[in-house]
Amino acid sequence: MQALLKISRAIDALTERVGKATIWLVLIVTLISAINAFVRYAFNYSSNGLLEIQWYLFSAIFLLCAGYTLMRNEHVRIDVVSSHFSPRVHAWIDIIGTLFFLAPMASAVLYLSWPIFVNSFLNNEYSSNAGGLIVWPVRALVPVGFFLLILQGFSELIKRIAFLKGLISDPNAKQHVPTPEEELARAIKQQRGETV
Repeated sequence: MQALLKISRAIDALTERVGKATIWLVLIVTLISAINAFVRYAFNYSSNGLLEIQWYLFSAIFLLCAGYTLMRNEHVRIDVVSSHFSPRVHAWIDIIGTLFFLAPMASAVLYLSWPIFVNSFLNNEYSSNAGGLIVWPVRALVPVGFFLLILQGFSELIKRIAFLKGLISDPNAKQHVPTPEEELARAIKQQRGETV
């Protein structure tokens, strides 16, 4: 089990790097959107390429951060129901969900999206819109994103089993890390001499 936990830590490290790098795309897509809107209204000019790059970057954010979201336990859950369960029941729900839902769905999408990407790459596919961009890089995001999601799902499965065996603490336990806004509010209160 220790070897599997080592693999899990390596997958988590990869997911963390990919997630933190991809988060910067949010800033880039925001800047491109602002520039695109400014150019459209100030100069009455619009570009399909600028619109498509926004869509491509949004796709990259969504697909490449899916595993990161899973690792951080920030994916959609029914907390109203699951909050009444013990950590062991949570772990079993995650194991069953990973084995019977996440893994088959992500594997099917990976399997079905790969030939679409290969065909697009081999044909050097471009958007059908005038001034549109090359398509194969965005088509590559689907198999890459789902491969990363499968990897992270495997890591989460290892952690849940290790938790049930008593080898690690509860992987579902959320540690509260103050947001930048909370840190700023605390600093302002300290500056004013208020109790924190």
